[in-house]
Amino acid sequence: MPRAFAELTFTPAVKSAQTRYGSREANRGFELATDPRNELTAREIAFIAERNSFYQATVNEEGWPYVQHRGGARGFLKALDSRTLGYADLSGNRQYLSVGNLTANHKISLFLMDYPNKRRLKLWGTTQIIHADDHPELLAQLEMPDYRAPVERGILIRVEAWDWNCPKHITPRYSEDELTEQLADLHQQVAQLKIQLQNQQRALHSGGAELFKP
Repeated sequence: MPRAFAELTFTPAVKSAQTRYGSREANRGFELATDPRNELTAREIAFIAERNSFYQATVNEEGWPYVQHRGGARGFLKALDSRTLGYADLSGNRQYLSVGNLTANHKISLFLMDYPNKRRLKLWGTTQIIHADDHPELLAQLEMPDYRAPVERGILIRVEAWDWNCPKHITPRYSEDELTEQLADLHQQVAQLKIQLQNQQRALHSGGAELFKP
């Protein structure tokens, strides 16, 4: 069974480009793979749970793509099962470009980045827009209890394919929380060194005073 993403994306035009630029044979392996990669494993689910943002691409009726950055609390994109992702869509600038696109074309693509570790997961899926009037219990599963922005709808994504991207050219970047975690040990070491220096200074001062006693 071929990789699911190859079935979705290796169109005749893509195969023609691969042939022209000399990568057709190298890419043929994706069409002969035994693992379709259309169900999330524990590795992908754990990776998704740690993300606080992702990029999503949709396409409108005229064929124009739109890429949107989605951000929120860590884990706001939830894996409901091995084939289903979902997130609560909060009130934004009220242009509804992505929502409108998904109403006309249910297909979506996601890029999930882990900049510090230079990892990148890409997914393809088909979507369903849900509202509280129709699916209150399902929408409740997508909400983040500590986030107070109003939830307008939920976006469900049926995973059709996924794959890990090459880490090449991913520049490591760190959020404030990630920097705080990484610097915690260094701050502790600096504090310990300050205490040691203060103790040495006290000992030196005390020893010097003894030398001048009559």
